[in-house]
Amino acid sequence: QRMLQEGTRAVVVLSGKGGVGKSSVATGIAVSLAEEGNKVGILDLDLCGPSIARILGVEGKEVMQSSEGWLPVQAGENNPLAVMSVSFLLASRDNAVVWRGPKKNAMIK
Repeated sequence: QRMLQEGTRAVVVLSGKGGVGKSSVATGIAVSLAEEGNKVGILDLDLCGPSIARILGVEGKEVMQSSEGWLPVQAGENNPLAVMSVSFLLASRDNAVVWRGPKKNAMIK
């Protein structure tokens, strides 16, 4: 929660329909804001097909843990764009996420 208090803005890209470009739009917004010098984080909670890590070229990177929780992956060196995606927790792009109920809710928190 301390990290959220330090942040100043949040942009949410969502839709009740799949395949409409949410990941592309969210990535475009994040990259644009980062290129303007803003410190930006993007959270990919698409449990059906996380794609933001692939779009940003950081697929396969490892998420590190600290005493405060997981540390996001940086999208490039000296880049103010931090990425956290469900895909970092899967062994393969083809693996399904079968989390339900409390486990899914804990991941989102």
